[in-house]
Amino acid sequence: MQMSVYVLGREVATLEQSGDFKSVLTYHPHVAADDFVSLTMPVRLESYVWDDQLPPVLQMNLPEGYLLQVLQEQFGPHIGASPIALLSVIGRNMVGRLQVAAPGAQLDEPAQPIEVAALLKGDNSEAAFAALVRQHATSGVSGVVPKFLGAQAAASTQAVISPPTVQAEPVEAHHPRSPALAPHRKPSLTTRRHIIKGSSAQLPFVALNEHLCMQVARRVMPAAQTEVSDDGQALVVHRFDVDEHGQRLWGMEDFCSLLGLRPAAKYDTTWERIAKAVRDHVPGAQRLATYRQLATTLLLTYALRNANCHAKNLALLYTSRANAHLSPAYDMLTTSVYAGFQHNPPAIDFMGKRTWAPGKNLQKFIAATFGIQPKEQQYMVQAISDAVADVAPQVRQAMAQHPGFEDIGKRMLMAWAEGVQGLRDARVYAVGGWQAGAAFEGFSAPPKLVSPHEKIGRSPLLGQR
Repeated sequence: MQMSVYVLGREVATLEQSGDFKSVLTYHPHVAADDFVSLTMPVRLESYVWDDQLPPVLQMNLPEGYLLQVLQEQFGPHIGASPIALLSVIGRNMVGRLQVAAPGAQLDEPAQPIEVAALLKGDNSEAAFAALVRQHATSGVSGVVPKFLGAQAAASTQAVISPPTVQAEPVEAHHPRSPALAPHRKPSLTTRRHIIKGSSAQLPFVALNEHLCMQVARRVMPAAQTEVSDDGQALVVHRFDVDEHGQRLWGMEDFCSLLGLRPAAKYDTTWERIAKAVRDHVPGAQRLATYRQLATTLLLTYALRNANCHAKNLALLYTSRANAHLSPAYDMLTTSVYAGFQHNPPAIDFMGKRTWAPGKNLQKFIAATFGIQPKEQQYMVQAISDAVADVAPQVRQAMAQHPGFEDIGKRMLMAWAEGVQGLRDARVYAVGGWQAGAAFEGFSAPPKLVSPHEKIGRSPLLGQR
């Protein structure tokens, strides 16, 4: 199979398979230097050959989980389910400035409108969102949370969905004309203006969880704008890789792509390797700001108890090599509030360890690797402490508004208090006591989380005893 690769609508290269497990990307003659496909693949005459079915930058947006099952159901019988076959379906509607399509294919497909305002007010139950994902299953957003990409019409609240990308995490859905899908954590769709995410039975109110965490992040660093639905089950994330009209503007590469990793290897890296990738790809003028943003992200990971900060949730934005910089923060969660995730360590290690009790090593690492001196780090910790205290009343408000969120909200507040106090501890940053505020008081302890036990080798088709 041969595909054409486009940068901002300009055809720049050809992608083809070489055997079963190799891919070859060849730039066309006279392509401008800034029309590169990846920061790791500068324009040149010699072809790039990868010992994989796709180059990492084109694996970045491949569907996972729930969306992958939907696409395999809908298109597998016709085109197969290889990575390049899936790319032929979603390649025109990916995050970033790249598009991939069959030679001569039309890049702009008719968009299906989504009423974002209605979505925020309507039914976002697991089954309803699963149906929405099926309807818009050709967008290109990776991930294991149910989501899709959405665009908004100029004079209305419609999000125009150019076949979206769905990122799925646990979701059990039944379609009237298809067999039941296996459970996933959270579904997502990507439209021209938004990424729209759902919740699931395994991760209830994960949309509301992410929205609240992003409110903390936005107070201390550049972060994606989010809106949560009235029922707390759907999240609308405003895309930062497009302009105000929803047109492609920024190239975007996550650190799996930059480090040459498959998406499945998103936990198999270190903060040291991420720092080196920044040195390799971010110009000197932007490097300190990028390191400062990474340091804030790392500290937020501890404060929010976010074990989901892996290599796919960190990315660079650029229009050319001269302005590459860290993207706004996205996909921040307090993961420890869910059964099965409560004991997960940080997603990325530094100094050879993954621990929620890093001691003075955290301060030493940030100073040595990112160049942020201890005094400035203390200011960062104080700013994060203030942001957490500022958003905590919103958590209490959500607990009162959504009875099903009450125990999750309690766990979030307890995790945030533990995270912030852990950073402020004398053995870490020694910044003294913390005036957390009334939101952290006056509630009973939630029930203890019990990890689900799965019986290995037992078929779900067998009857229950």
